[in-house]
Amino acid sequence: MTDYERRVMDDRLDELQPHLRATSIYGPKGVGKTETARRRATTVLRLDQENERQRLMADPDLLRTLPGPVLVDEWQRWPESWDRVRRAVDDDAQRGRFLITGSSAPRGATVHSGAGRIIGMRMRPMSLLERGVASPVVSLTELLRGDAAGIRGETGVVLGDYVEEIVASGFPGIRAEPTPGLRREAIEGYIAHIVDREFAEQGYPVRRPENLRAWLAAYGAASSSTAKYVEILDAATPNQGEKPGKSATMVYRDALSGLWLLDPTPAWMPVVNPLSQLGQASKHQLADPALAAHLLKLDVDALMTGRGDFAALGGGSMLGALFESLVTLDVQVYAQAAEASVSHFRDAKGRHEVDLIVEGQGRRLVALEVKLTASPGDKDVRHLLWLKEKLGDALTDMAVITTGKYAYRRQDGVAVIPAALLGP
Repeated sequence: MTDYERRVMDDRLDELQPHLRATSIYGPKGVGKTETARRRATTVLRLDQENERQRLMADPDLLRTLPGPVLVDEWQRWPESWDRVRRAVDDDAQRGRFLITGSSAPRGATVHSGAGRIIGMRMRPMSLLERGVASPVVSLTELLRGDAAGIRGETGVVLGDYVEEIVASGFPGIRAEPTPGLRREAIEGYIAHIVDREFAEQGYPVRRPENLRAWLAAYGAASSSTAKYVEILDAATPNQGEKPGKSATMVYRDALSGLWLLDPTPAWMPVVNPLSQLGQASKHQLADPALAAHLLKLDVDALMTGRGDFAALGGGSMLGALFESLVTLDVQVYAQAAEASVSHFRDAKGRHEVDLIVEGQGRRLVALEVKLTASPGDKDVRHLLWLKEKLGDALTDMAVITTGKYAYRRQDGVAVIPAALLGP
């Protein structure tokens, strides 16, 4: 507890959790939920431990009598605990009384949504800021407010550093391993645990683990793309004449979504639509680009030399796709702190697309392009300028996120921001 590394969401928790009767922190296993929640709890009930689970099952009123705040950790091990917390909230529990953490929602479990009672916050793998890679000087919140007129800054983070971060992982326990080899072993163990145990515990027994792993790798190859699921299935089973049915692959998707290991970027659907024929497909993203890199057997050298590009389903380089995944992870973390949502824009014919649309309070919009370049040119910002022409003042700001050294604003109004210099 003494060497806890503060997360971006801690500021939001400081603001809200003492005033909410129940707060749920959810996300994939190993992302840091328990450590973050424990710092705010007086009593911890770890339901992944048999004795703690049996204690609560025998006397559910413990939730009302134990000193608060009470943390119910890994609630899905006894799904009824969720409804027990909800009932306590309905009976006017004290503010700040409950924290709930979980790595999945069990299949078939009958639990109340918690809407209006249990407020959920998703925890993702660590952003570049949380990893200590650099000190950001450009705030996403200020971009949303239209307060980022003076864009300037410099970083020593270069392309090779970003590639190192892609493969090093944002899961705290994995990236803490001292060598690349040990990190690879840790990621392999993480994936094996998901395939061999977590699926079964979710109620999805896996008859052929190699098929699931191949599908996961194909999904990783589709990172930052809107590839159709049939394309992902084809990539996962290239030499099989009789392929698994669509229903089988949807089981993979549903189970992985339930484990919070898929983090797709939805298509932007504005409330008031000044644009026509919008694409509706989400962009595929795994929770951490390191998972995709490992599943595709891509290390730093393979990504830097382009040896893994054959695997990309999006049509570009695998490094470009995973760099966008890394930036998307950062933007998701920072957007949550700004009470904003993240989506992507693509018209139905694919003529115009913008990698990320951040929509904040008051319908303020920031459009972001992610480019694997140190010095973006006019071609790299053309879709941003097209969108600005269509939306006018409804678009608060626009930026291209790069691998470069300097942050500045172009004469056409587009901000140029190295990924390491973007923060909440």
